Amino acid sequence: MEKRVMTVSKRRRGLMAASAVLSGVLVLSACSDDGDKGGESQSGSKKSQAQVDEAAAQKVSKARIAIEPKNGATDASINNAGKVTVSEGKLTEVELTAAGGVAVKGTLAADGKSWKPDAQLERSTKYKISVTAKDGAGLTAHENSSFTTVSPDNSFIGNFTPEDGSTVGVGMPVSINFNKPIADRKTVQSGITVSSSTGQEVVGHWFNDQRLDFRPDDYWQEGSTVTLKLALDGVEGAPGMTGVQQKTVTFKIGRNQVSTVDAAAKTMKVTQDGKTVKTIPISAGAPATPTYNGEMVISEKFKETRMNGATVGFTDSDGKGEYDIKDVPHAMRLSTSGTFIHGNYWGRGIFGTANTSHGCIGLADAQGANDPNQNGAWFFNNSLIGDVVIVKNSKDKTIAPDNGLNGWNMDWAKWKAGSAV
Repeated sequence: MEKRVMTVSKRRRGLMAASAVLSGVLVLSACSDDGDKGGESQSGSKKSQAQVDEAAAQKVSKARIAIEPKNGATDASINNAGKVTVSEGKLTEVELTAAGGVAVKGTLAADGKSWKPDAQLERSTKYKISVTAKDGAGLTAHENSSFTTVSPDNSFIGNFTPEDGSTVGVGMPVSINFNKPIADRKTVQSGITVSSSTGQEVVGHWFNDQRLDFRPDDYWQEGSTVTLKLALDGVEGAPGMTGVQQKTVTFKIGRNQVSTVDAAAKTMKVTQDGKTVKTIPISAGAPATPTYNGEMVISEKFKETRMNGATVGFTDSDGKGEYDIKDVPHAMRLSTSGTFIHGNYWGRGIFGTANTSHGCIGLADAQGANDPNQNGAWFFNNSLIGDVVIVKNSKDKTIAPDNGLNGWNMDWAKWKAGSAV
């Protein structure tokens, strides 16, 4: 039997092989252990990122800024655009600029919560706004926006009379003339209210698609206050055309003065609060050009003015006016068509005796309008815009209600029938 003997060299090679196997196991075990350690590192990384995110979130301002209108808006309101508010913070800086970088002044509320422009914005203008706010922790928030305001082509306004803060006579209606035809009269009229401190019922009447007047059944009560509110901003008056006005107007009614002209007797009786204060001789329209009958309201006053017959259709064969007086004193308009009550310095001996005018009512006066003792000067100085002048016993027809501010020549039922609401 053969006996094999392991030499030293063989033993060493065997140990090395075993060692290699064991090393392999150890290496594999080490890779496995490293893999477990890698898993723990990834979990720690996730945990670390969450902590970073949380820390970052804590550094973001809680202030929330809101700007009207939304960014990129067109046809923006000229009354409400550019307003800024903030929640969970206070505004620290607001910059509103128009085209070319022109700054728009505005006011920050005392509590720091809102800002708005000081004045109405311009139409057809692009504005940019930059806002900064801070929250309670002092962290800053920013917002930027831009918008373009409504254009004149896509908007309408109502030119109104009387003026805010004025004192007028008892016959003064609120008259609104729109610069564009109004297709939706009901919607537009619904955006307008006129009220009296006395509680008189006030109704609007459309004379056409651009004129809307308001008045009570009888004259305004003396001493009362009348309020006109225009809430037309964004109101569609016709397809693609919106209003831009948002304002409140108030005016006072003065003493009750009504002057009655008797064209046949050639006199005018002036009453205040029902009492006769003066009777004045006058000269009314000549037989060929009589004065309108009816209730007329003084709509304008001029210490001196030019009167040219050509402007109201009274011309000679050469086309020039039958009269052209450059310095008519103390003139007050009674109709759109050219009826005035005014001073007359060129007539002699006609007042109270002859009707010689082209339809106006003349009172004795002095050239230059500087003699307070003349009847023309007295009446001018004692009259308000909105006072009523009633003409009777003339050979002419009654003046049309829309010829001037003369809606009193329409009965109440017909007046109310012209309302759109």
